[in-house]
Amino acid sequence: MSHRNARLTVHGRRLLVERVRSGRPVAHVAAEMGISRATAHKWIRRWRREGEAGLLDRSSRPHRTPHRTPAPVEDRVCRLSEVVRKAAGR
Repeated sequence: MSHRNARLTVHGRRLLVERVRSGRPVAHVAAEMGISRATAHKWIRRWRREGEAGLLDRSSRPHRTPHRTPAPVEDRVCRLSEVVRKAAGR
């Protein structure tokens, strides 16, 4: 499922690829579909590299978080937060 602000669904991305493959200029197809040339090129590039799977939605979650708070510190903050909440009567 596309996010709510996405201009193209998976179906729309397939349509973009089909139109470009038929020989139409990427800029013209992008304008027709209401997206930027850069976005159109991104989907074409993903399709060329990955095939049909390249047109599917992806998670925006980072693969790694190098500056994440260490787990022991996170646990301590959560415990202290609970203590403060109890002391405040919430």
